[in-house]
Amino acid sequence: MTHWPINVWTVGLSHRTAPVEVRETLALDSHALPEVCAQLHASNAVEECLLVSTCNRVEAMAILHEGADGSKELRSFLRGLAKGGVAPGVEHFYSLHGQDSVSHLYRVASSLDSMVVGEPQILGQLKTAYALAKERGALHGPLEMLVTRSFQVAKRIRTETGIGENAVSVSFAAVELAKRIFGNLRGKRVLILGAGKMSELAARHLRHSGAEHIFVTNRTHNKAVEIASVFHGESFLYEDLAKRLPEMDIVIASSAAPHYVITQQLMRGVMDARKHRPTFLIDISVPRNIEPSVHTLDQVFVYDIDDLQKVVEENLKERSAKADRAEEIVREEVDKVLVRLRAREAAPIIIRLQEQLERARREEVEKLRRKLGPVSPEQDAAIEAITRSLVAKIAHGPISEVRRSAAHPDGAPVLDAIRRAFRLDEEVVAATTDAASDAAAEDEQRNPGSSAHETPAEQEQVER
Repeated sequence: MTHWPINVWTVGLSHRTAPVEVRETLALDSHALPEVCAQLHASNAVEECLLVSTCNRVEAMAILHEGADGSKELRSFLRGLAKGGVAPGVEHFYSLHGQDSVSHLYRVASSLDSMVVGEPQILGQLKTAYALAKERGALHGPLEMLVTRSFQVAKRIRTETGIGENAVSVSFAAVELAKRIFGNLRGKRVLILGAGKMSELAARHLRHSGAEHIFVTNRTHNKAVEIASVFHGESFLYEDLAKRLPEMDIVIASSAAPHYVITQQLMRGVMDARKHRPTFLIDISVPRNIEPSVHTLDQVFVYDIDDLQKVVEENLKERSAKADRAEEIVREEVDKVLVRLRAREAAPIIIRLQEQLERARREEVEKLRRKLGPVSPEQDAAIEAITRSLVAKIAHGPISEVRRSAAHPDGAPVLDAIRRAFRLDEEVVAATTDAASDAAAEDEQRNPGSSAHETPAEQEQVER
């Protein structure tokens, strides 16, 4: 595995590793996310962090202090967020480090790790998580660079592969499932419970699929009215849900309620009023809106977000070729960002090496002056010139190797060898590029024109 200059980790659970009943124990709404992110950032081990919480994943990405075990630290933190006191098992979590962590970030941003490959919602959710973390001061260095770069990677993939064309969202999959159940949605009465983005998408797909009677209800009634008007549907007050449910053949639940909105007790009354005509409930919320035991009632068929996986798998087959090209782009971009991070690591090595050689040169020149006694200005200038030239020649080889290795994904052993060979101070080597640049500027002022220093073109190469 390629050595990474930063101790970056991603730990979380997703639809690939944990069922919905496990994921919902960690689900965070947008109001809670900033505070929880701030709590993680306050940990002694964490330098920067990002928290992402969607219906299909809850994960933490962080840069930790050197030597800290991100797998243990981040998993412990996430398990501590569990609702009801029952934390997900260790087997439900994935733990990624270094290159794997960055590759995962790019794949998530590009929707390659989504239940529905090509769906655009995850990028928006990631940008929201970024803004909240930035607002709380949890992003301010290399991790911020990685996250913002992921947005550009996602754009490149969508542009070059067309993977987002005719993307199948979870909402679309829910409507497809309803069509398979009924065969035809004409004449069916459909209720959208909730008024968020998922609800709006569901209503759009329902209308395109022939549904003529669409109803919308939401705790904030104005939002329900807005969505219903766009799709020529009808809204009703949230308080009237129990009274209106018996009219509905299909219910798509997608509200942000943290509890069950449709319970077994409620549905018993609904089915009595419907004379036990079949009712299909599709729950695409996390946490779930529909109590799981509802499915035990006769003629009530309940599907949750995990049930949509079969619909999604068909979508994955259609997109396999585009996804292969997208994965190639991810690998290219991971190599590029590694070079960029290595450049940050290489610059302090170069500065420290130059400083160390210059210090040795000055010490030897002072010894020589004490032995020689008074010398003429011309002689003193000659001593300075020849020793500077010697130092520059000594520095040229290792500095060239540092730059070459910084531009190569597998160049870490060379950088480590140069550190050991010249006994460079590890604490200084770990300094940021900004600190290194300041040191370079000061050194240039002390020794203008030294050939051991970087030219502007060389500095630009390191920065790239």
